[in-house]
Amino acid sequence: MPTSSAPGEVEQSMSSSASPREITVAHSPDSDDAFMFYALATNKVRSPGLRFSHTLTDIETLNRKALEGVYDVTAISFHAYPYIQDKYALLPSGGSVGDGYGPMIVAKRAISQSDIKQVRIAVPGTMTTAFLALNLFAPGIETAVVPFDQIIPEVIAGNYEAGLIIHEGQLTFDKAGLHRIIDLGKWWQKVTGLPLPLGGNAIRRDLGPELMASVSGTIKESIQYALDHREEALAYAMQFARDLDTQLADRFVGMYVNERTLDYGPDGREAVRRLLDMGHKAGIIPRPAQVDFV
Repeated sequence: MPTSSAPGEVEQSMSSSASPREITVAHSPDSDDAFMFYALATNKVRSPGLRFSHTLTDIETLNRKALEGVYDVTAISFHAYPYIQDKYALLPSGGSVGDGYGPMIVAKRAISQSDIKQVRIAVPGTMTTAFLALNLFAPGIETAVVPFDQIIPEVIAGNYEAGLIIHEGQLTFDKAGLHRIIDLGKWWQKVTGLPLPLGGNAIRRDLGPELMASVSGTIKESIQYALDHREEALAYAMQFARDLDTQLADRFVGMYVNERTLDYGPDGREAVRRLLDMGHKAGIIPRPAQVDFV
């Protein structure tokens, strides 16, 4: 994330001469994540004794890296959590939750929801929550993994009949001339009455309770700062807003950084448990999830 410090790293000021403890933080290069981590990345929020270094990469790569426990704090898809739960706990803030909206299936032509289950769909990764929701909606559907930012171009090119889109594509697909077949966030809410938890922040358990709590509090402060200083945080996030003007970027950030990002709330936490339990019972997730928030 660009700052005045060395690329990819943000130095936190220290109140003592002791060497700071580095905390590695990884998240996706999206406007909502940039908004969320703005204060942390620009020293608006500081944590004495800690130095945060930031890595930005796509969510499917982060899910895979989390299997190895690479980063101290990492954004993950909730679908990935059961596979990393021995190494990581969930932070109580930093979640992206779709309240009646979420990943969408789009196509070049209008296709019925029953017919869409018969076509091959480009997906952004098999560990994404979008993939999990898709397979709950259409068990056994045929898919092909395509980088998330290439799904719309690949569908337009006719290489795939339909695509499962995440991130900013949810606001730009119609400009590309594509049809929305179904919004899986709406489908999920209709089925469960709950919001759709898409991604969250996880923290390594081996940091220990005290450090986990300190890092958790600092990240929550960063989110609160962005919400309290929306204009400046949005201006910073615009450099990561792929194909969005300021108005659309503000709308996108508002969808995924809000009061639920500060705290999931009882229904948000229940939604995480329900999603993973349904995924396990459907045979999509091989092991039951023990959902554990810091």
